[in-house]
Amino acid sequence: MHTSAAKKILVTACLAVLILGIYVASSKSIEAEPVLPDRILPNYAASRYKEIYLAGGCFWGTQAYFDRMMGVIYTNVGYANGASEQTDYSSIEATGHAETVYIVYNPEVLPLETLLTYYYGIIDPTVLNRQAYDVGTQYRTGIYYVDEADVEIINQVTAEEQTKYKAHIVTEIQPLKNYVLAEDYHQDYLAKNPWGYCHVDLSAIPNEKPHVAAEDYHKPSLEEIRRILTPEQFAITQEDDTEYAFDNAYWDNDELGIYVDIVTGEPLFLSTDKFDSGCGWPSFSRPIQSDVITYNQDYSHLLARIEVRSRVGDSHLGHVFMDGLKEEGGLRYCINSGALEFIPYDAMEERGYGAFQALLQ
Repeated sequence: MHTSAAKKILVTACLAVLILGIYVASSKSIEAEPVLPDRILPNYAASRYKEIYLAGGCFWGTQAYFDRMMGVIYTNVGYANGASEQTDYSSIEATGHAETVYIVYNPEVLPLETLLTYYYGIIDPTVLNRQAYDVGTQYRTGIYYVDEADVEIINQVTAEEQTKYKAHIVTEIQPLKNYVLAEDYHQDYLAKNPWGYCHVDLSAIPNEKPHVAAEDYHKPSLEEIRRILTPEQFAITQEDDTEYAFDNAYWDNDELGIYVDIVTGEPLFLSTDKFDSGCGWPSFSRPIQSDVITYNQDYSHLLARIEVRSRVGDSHLGHVFMDGLKEEGGLRYCINSGALEFIPYDAMEERGYGAFQALLQ
C-alpha cells in the first residue's frame, strides 16, 4: 500500500493539473454545460450475462417480481416493439408499444427455461391485450429476444405451458424491434410505492433475494454522527469530502464480505462486485440493490459527474462512471472507504447481516 507523503502530493498535483486543463480548455460556464442524467445506465450488451425482454401486463409488478429473484442482475422498464422508435407513457396505445421489463440474468444461476416458466406463472397467456384489470394493446404479453439461440428454448417452454390450457396461448414471441426506456417515475415503482397496484403476487417470489428494507435502518442526529465517526469519515459523509487515493482502508481489500454505510449500517455493496480499477479507491460494478443508492448531478471542481449517496443516511459515497468492466455492465462506482464499513463474511451472522451471505455464495 502506498502511504507516503510523496504519493499524496503526486495525487493532489495530478488532480490540480486535470482541473486546470479542463478550466483552460473550456470557455463556457458551468451553467452552460448540458444537464447530466440522474444516473448512468449500465450496458450489458457486451457483458457475460444474458438479456431478455418480457411484457406481462403492467410493468410495475413484473419488474418487482423478477428484480427480487436470485440470478437476476439488473432490470428496468420501458416500451417495446411498437411502430416507432420513440414513444412515452401517454402515447404507447397509439404507437403500439407494450409495457415491457428488460431483464439481465446470470444463466448459471437462473437458466432461461426456469425464468420463462416463472414468467408464464404470473400471466394469463391466453388473454389478448389484457392482464387482470389492465386493458389495451400496451398490456399484451410478449417475449422479445435479442439472441436467436434463445428461440428454441422459448418455443419449448411455451409448448409445455400450452398443455396447461385449452385456449390457445397468444403471447407474442418476436425478436426485439425497439425499446424505449420508460420515465423515471416508473422505474422500481413498487419499491418506491409499496402500496401501489400490482396484478402480480409478490408474496411468493421463487428463490427470492434477501431484501434491504429502508425501515430497518435510521440516520442518527448530526451530533451523534460526529461522535461516532472520525473527523475524516465525518468530512467525507457529511461534507462531501474525498480521501486520498491509494491511502484508504479498502482500496485493495479483497476479503469476502459486505460493505455497509458507516453512518446507518445499511448494506450498500458486495465484495463479489468489487474490482481493481487502478483508481486507488474501492470500485464496484453495482450496488447490492438498486434503490439503496441515490444519484445527484455534481458540477463541483469544474467536472461534470454523477454523485452517489446512500438512501437512508444520505451519506456522500463517491461517484459513478462509465469506465467499468464491460463484462459486468460497464459501470464503476468509485466509493470513499471512509463512507463504508466492511464486515467480513464470517462476522456477518453475528452483526445481523447473515441473510445476505446467500448473495456471496
